[in-house]
Amino acid sequence: MAAVQDSIDAVRIAAAAADSQKAEDMVAFDVSEPLAITDIFFLASGTTPRHVLSIAEEVEKQLYLQTKRDPRHREGVEEGEWVLLDYGDFVVHVMDSQTRAFYNLERLWKDCPCIDLQLPEGASVLEEGEGSQADSGEDSADSSTAGTDSDEA
Repeated sequence: MAAVQDSIDAVRIAAAAADSQKAEDMVAFDVSEPLAITDIFFLASGTTPRHVLSIAEEVEKQLYLQTKRDPRHREGVEEGEWVLLDYGDFVVHVMDSQTRAFYNLERLWKDCPCIDLQLPEGASVLEEGEGSQADSGEDSADSSTAGTDSDEA
């Protein structure tokens, strides 16, 4: 069973909010087939604990303002290494690059379909099959072009 449109729309709001805070390496996986507990995992990276927290706070704020939804559960807001916001039908993971490379959630869900986040050109989005920036060895200057068509430059 594929993720429902309401969940996809909410994750797109989360992605836009994360992008407004300069989140990196954003990706969303439809995990509805292998998992019964949620439909979508959205992942984004921040560069420092403060950056991770500001991304998570903006995601939470925009989801409330636009959908009137609060997370059922949140974890990691004290440390700022990995903030998890559980909305039931989707889960937001905002991590620093070191934590993201260590847990490498993209590897776990690589066989799940990616969801088009419909972000503007230039947003730091992982393409299907890419690992996280920390995992691939790219520097942050290279990641700013992820998800863009090189012929358009």
